[in-house]
Amino acid sequence: MSRWSTFSHRQQGLLLTGGGAIIMAPDALLIKVADLPDAEILMWRGFLSGLGFLLIALARYGRGTLAAYRRCGWTGIAVALLFSLTTCGFVLGNQYTKAGNVLMILASSPIIAAVLSWIILKERLPRRTWLAICLCMVGIAMIALDDAGAGSWVGNAFALMAATTLAINFTLCRTRPGVDMSPMLVFNGLVVGSVAGIFWLTGSESITLPSSNQLAVVILLCLIIVPCGVTLLQRGPLYLPSAEVGLLLLLEVVVGTLLAWWIIGEQPAPIAMVGGVLVLGTLSAKGLYERRLELRMRAGFEPASPITVDRSSTL
Repeated sequence: MSRWSTFSHRQQGLLLTGGGAIIMAPDALLIKVADLPDAEILMWRGFLSGLGFLLIALARYGRGTLAAYRRCGWTGIAVALLFSLTTCGFVLGNQYTKAGNVLMILASSPIIAAVLSWIILKERLPRRTWLAICLCMVGIAMIALDDAGAGSWVGNAFALMAATTLAINFTLCRTRPGVDMSPMLVFNGLVVGSVAGIFWLTGSESITLPSSNQLAVVILLCLIIVPCGVTLLQRGPLYLPSAEVGLLLLLEVVVGTLLAWWIIGEQPAPIAMVGGVLVLGTLSAKGLYERRLELRMRAGFEPASPITVDRSSTL
């Protein structure tokens, strides 16, 4: 019996989701450390992460890899295209504004997914979710006001695009429960890499490769960190309820912001800090409260009035 099988179902979910969040924490920081032009960093991220996702799919499914792709169907193609927009929004957001701002805005994607589930899937949302939505909107507006005159509006808009497309992705994946969509991220890499490569080749007067230091950062980030981290995050929610998933995903935001603050001195403005605390605090309180409700229901507690556990943030 393998050591992994000795862990409980919940412990496996905690390790997968928490591990994925920690692995992805340096993502925004390394984009800035690489210091490459927009199209070039997107090209490297696309092709190298696509290769990484392919290697992981082959290792996981072996001879059944093609069957895994067929199971994804047209939904998988839509997931790949949406994740391409998420990738572009995240990378370009980090090119134009602070890493902490991008991460805190991206943390709101479960809330956006809740609204989309209400609109598209006709799911009933409890009042606490609507309250969380309002508070997060206020927090995001405060983050967007950070350095408004220094061009960060563009970066904040890209970050919001990433959060929105990621939320649509969450909602779309929930229409095919039990189907692993992560193999389709190979096509996301090909789309992003190809489009960015065309812009890079046609928009640069002189084509030069990154320096050895830049190339090492790009390979570490795009070939190892992104494929491994995203794959773990994709698997974790199969083992955990949405409330715990949402809380663990905040690890990436907190650790990533602290790394950018510590290593490159990218300290958010006070108003952005307040907005970020509001977003993270709201999501934390919502997650902890829903976790408590789930534990009470598992224990057989029958409330006088029905309790609705919001599962809209499930990946």
